[in-house]
Amino acid sequence: MARFDTLVFDLDGTLLDTLPDLVVLTNTALGEFGFPRRSADEIHSFVGNGARALIYQAVPEGTPADRAEAVMDRWKALYPDLGTKLTKAYPRMPETLAELKRRGVRMGVLSNKFDQGVRDVIAEYLPGLFEVVHGECEDIPRKPDPTGLLRTVSELGSSPKRTIYVGDSPGDVRVSRNAGTFSLGVAWGYHTAERLREAGADEVIEDARDLLRFV
Repeated sequence: MARFDTLVFDLDGTLLDTLPDLVVLTNTALGEFGFPRRSADEIHSFVGNGARALIYQAVPEGTPADRAEAVMDRWKALYPDLGTKLTKAYPRMPETLAELKRRGVRMGVLSNKFDQGVRDVIAEYLPGLFEVVHGECEDIPRKPDPTGLLRTVSELGSSPKRTIYVGDSPGDVRVSRNAGTFSLGVAWGYHTAERLREAGADEVIEDARDLLRFV
C-alpha cells in the first residue's frame, strides 16, 4: 500500500455531521422569507457544493436571484447562532486525528462551506489539529476546481503525490483527480460507498481508524 505524509479533509459529511444544523438553519432562513420548509432528505440532497448552491436549490423554483441572495445573506447571519449547536464529530474521528498529528502527518481542511463557517466549526469541535483550514472565499473557488486543494497542499509544504484528499462526495473525488492527489472516500458521510467508487475514488474506508493505514 502506498504511504502518504499529508492529509487534506473535506468537512461536512467527512469530519463532522453538520446536517441537523443545516436543516434548522436553512428552514429558519426560508421561513423568514415566507418560503416553505424543506425536509431533511431534501436538504441532504442539496449539500456538497457550498452554501449558495444549497440556498438556490432550497428556495422555490423561479425565485429571483436577488431574493435568493437575500436568503443567502440571512442564512450566513444566522449561522453563528444556529449553525453548530447540533453538529457532532463522526465516531472515532477526534482520536484518530490526534494520533495522525502525533505521528507527524501534515493535515489541512478544504471545504465548500463559506470560509468563516469552516474556521468557526473546526475551532469549536476539532481545535488544534489542522495546520491549514480553508473554505470557499474570493481566492478559493468551489471544488472540484483544484485551486484550493493545490494551495492547501502547498501551504502544508507538501506535494500532490504525497497527499490524500479525504471526502464523502463525488465532487471530492473529482477535485482530488483534478489536483493529482490520492482520492480516499469515506462511507459514513452523505453519499454511499458505491457512488464514491463509481466516481473513481482510489479507495473507500468504513471507519475513521482506517486512515492510520495510509500514513
